[in-house]
Amino acid sequence: MGRAMTKQQRADIRWALSDAFVDNEVDYAAIARQTEEFDRDEIKRILFEEVAPVCHSNLESTLPTIWLCFNREELESDIEKMLNAKKHNWMKSQLNSLLVKWLKLRYKYIWHNIETHY
Repeated sequence: MGRAMTKQQRADIRWALSDAFVDNEVDYAAIARQTEEFDRDEIKRILFEEVAPVCHSNLESTLPTIWLCFNREELESDIEKMLNAKKHNWMKSQLNSLLVKWLKLRYKYIWHNIETHY
């Protein structure tokens, strides 16, 4: 449990975790199966620090459109842009840190549901 991940595996994990932010029924067991061979703390970090900041607005919309998944390439691109901006801009880093704290509170049920299937 907890092996190192390649760039492709990280992208696959991000893709799997993004399923928690779609408007249809979430298959938490499937997300757990797709991420179980990696360190749980790292999966949780990826969920809240990489995926949730990009995907959470889908669940926050008052009139969400029904969609089955995010666009995989756009998801990766958006996450990488966000991480790069955070790395190179102190203010964006601070704002992102506050956002992540809020996301951990707001969406703790997502992690709880994933974790129960490990």
